[in-house]
This record gives sequence, structure tokens and C-alpha cells, in this order.
Amino acid sequence: MTCNALPLLGARDPALPLAWHAGQPISAGRFLAEAQALAGRLPAAGPAVNLCQDRYRFALGLAAALLRGHTSLMPPNALPETLRRLRDQGPAPYALVDHDEVDAADLQRVSVIREADAPAADRVPAIDGDLSAVCLLTSGSTGAPQPHPKRWAPLVRNIAAEAERLAELMALPSLAGLTIVATVPPQHSYGFESSVLLALLGGASFDSGRPFYPADIVAALQRLPRPRALVTTPFHLKTLLLAGVDLPVVDLVMSATAPLSPQLAAEAEAKLGARLIEIYGCTEAGQVAARRTTDGEVWTALGELHLWREADADGGERFLVEGGHVTEPTPLADILELLDERRFRLLGRAGDLIHVAGKRSSLAHLNFHLNRVPGVQDGAFWLPDEVADGVVRPVAFVVAPALTAHEVIAGLRERLEPAFVPRRVVLLPELPREATGKITAATLRQLAARHAADDAPA
Repeated sequence: MTCNALPLLGARDPALPLAWHAGQPISAGRFLAEAQALAGRLPAAGPAVNLCQDRYRFALGLAAALLRGHTSLMPPNALPETLRRLRDQGPAPYALVDHDEVDAADLQRVSVIREADAPAADRVPAIDGDLSAVCLLTSGSTGAPQPHPKRWAPLVRNIAAEAERLAELMALPSLAGLTIVATVPPQHSYGFESSVLLALLGGASFDSGRPFYPADIVAALQRLPRPRALVTTPFHLKTLLLAGVDLPVVDLVMSATAPLSPQLAAEAEAKLGARLIEIYGCTEAGQVAARRTTDGEVWTALGELHLWREADADGGERFLVEGGHVTEPTPLADILELLDERRFRLLGRAGDLIHVAGKRSSLAHLNFHLNRVPGVQDGAFWLPDEVADGVVRPVAFVVAPALTAHEVIAGLRERLEPAFVPRRVVLLPELPREATGKITAATLRQLAARHAADDAPA
């Protein structure tokens, strides 16, 4: 252990809840005892691949690996092919699993089970701050997962900055007692930071489940005491508000992975009685900024972070962030409008910019307006690779049971320049989104191929 050792848990009463399972609290002391017992059963060497779906067992696996000095790998998915790539790219990892049906692709399996007889611990162990605690893996263009290692000390600073900002925006002295329900998986950077780590290091507690359907989200929230928070995405939030179910009072809603419209944010605050906070970040830098969406479009950097603009090698510009938990200048994949070194407006992803008939926009901007059309429950634009008559024609995939393609286009004509109004709308019962609510360009390309002859130009 080095002098840079930092505690596994933030300051808290070990007798109070760290997690909840089926409405029953699990104390921080009980969690520590179970994590230490699991650590004793882990292989001598890592890394670990944490495939646990139950959020509490995921946290147990994470803590046990940290106690053994092992890195936890978090791949973009749990497909056998992805796991085989991890096995072939370095030291063979072992797989932390919480049910027998998980296909671990011949990796050594370690079942994450709860130790009912372990006495509650009252001492919090320390973790080497320089330890590569987790390695987030994103899908690369070659198909090979791209690694983004995160050391323990920067993760601690990251969560401290997030907890301070959230408490400030909620007008609370701290997040002590806040209980979290999250619809996003713990393996995703947002779900990892804003549910698991926000409890371990930020003073909150979390529900062990990952509810998806509106009725399940409501039931999970109702089982928990207030103050309570919902950590979700724009897609899940919109689905919840459209479901017509009775909504419980929620003190905080957090949203990330895609920009949230101010209209949806205002509706969420009115129906849930909550403050809605958006988190902006990326896998490379972690959490970068936050805003209360109903207060305006300006984002403010977390903690000691600051941002700046510089020219890139291609004669364009890029935006970078550094400070606090971001220990070296890190480029962002988005185009920003900087107001100063800590405040900015988000204009869209650099790779999201599109040009049609001499006009420039972004897919995020088009999707924002598509999802504001009354009657549209979900929708996404796609720009085909092929060009017709010298002009690329955008396509819109839309879930709108009560609308025709012509009505969707009429709604978009009120909001978009003519060049960006799609010539073709594909009406679908649902969009094939990932667990985080995202939908990839590859998925949209496959949708376009599948439905090429289904809809004539509208």
C-alpha cells in the first residue's frame, strides 16, 4: 500500500444502508464484510470481468477485486465474442457472475454470492490510489474494445465533485440518506459512476435492481424511503412519462447519454416533483459538467475542471478538459460554445455534424426536434451513405402509433430547414435501443437495409 491510499467507502455510519434489495436495507458494514469474504475466494491474479446484473452483487464484485488489487474490466457488452477478445488480448481475466445462465466464454467463473454468516465490519479498508481500479472498454472501429483505464484516486475525486454539485443543486448539505434507483446498467460509465460509486464514495445508497418497464420503475421507487433519486436516460424517462402510470414523488432525477429537451425536463419535474439534473461526460474524461435543464442550456464544469479550445492538425478546432479527476489534457468528441473556462453550451458531437445541400446541422439537433413533434414517442435520424441526385437524403425512423409518415414530416417542416426534412419516414413499433437508451449508427444502417422497400418516399 502506498501513502496515496484512499478508503473504499466515503465517510458514513457503517450501520446505515449502503444498498437496498427488494425493499430491505443492507448496511455499509454488512457490505464490507461480504466484500472481504468474496475477496478471499478470488483467483490470485486478475483482471476481473464483472458481468453481474444485480447492482449490489456488481458492487460486491468490484469491491472484492479492489481489495485484491485487481482491475475490473467493463466491456461494451457481454457477448461471448467480446469476452474471447479480452481473453486473447492480455492476461486471462476471470468472470464475476451472479447467475448460472451467463455465458462467460470459457473464462474462469467466480459466483458472487452473499455471505450470510459474515459479521458486519466496522473498519473501512483502504485502496491504493494509483491502482487501475476499472478499465472501461468501448467498441472500436475495428471491433476490438478500446481500453480506458481509471485509477482509484481520480475516481474518488470524480465522485466527490459530482456529489458536491448534486447536493448544491438539491439545496442539501450532502447526499447522506439519498436512495437511488437506476435504469442504466452498472457496467456503463454513467451507471457505474452515478449509482454504484455515488453510493460507495458519495454518501448515497442504491437499489440492487435495474428496472426497465415503467411499472417496475414505479414499484422500485415506492419501495424506497425519501429522499430518493432516479438515474436514467432521456429514452427511459420519456417512456415513463408517457406510460400513464401513477408516479411517486422523486427528489432528484439524473439524466445522461443524450441531450434532454427542456420540454421533457419541465414535464418530468412537474410530474415527479423532482429537480432534474443532466450530466455531461465521456468515457475518456468521466463526468465533466452538470446543469439543471429547466434553468437554461448552459453547462458548468464539475469540481476543478476547466475547458479550452485549440486548433487541431486538420485546421479545425477541438475542445479539451483538464483538472481535478482529469489528470492530463483530454480531448472531447463534441463541439462546444465556450462562455469561459468553466461554462459552455453543447452544440453536438464532432462526428455528428452533417451537411445537406450546403447546409450544416447535427444528428443530435435533428433528433431533438423529431422527438418534440406531438405524437412521436421515439425517433432517430440517419444519413444514408448513398447519394441521390447529388444530395444526401436524411431518413427518419419513428415510433408514433397515432401518426402517419406525412404527419411526422408536416411536424418537422415547422421545426427544421427544408434541406433536413426527411424524404422518407419509416414507422416502427419500437427502436432497437441498447440498455443505456442509445442507438448506434450500425443499428440504424441495418434498419435502413431491412426496411428499404417498406416505405415509399413520403
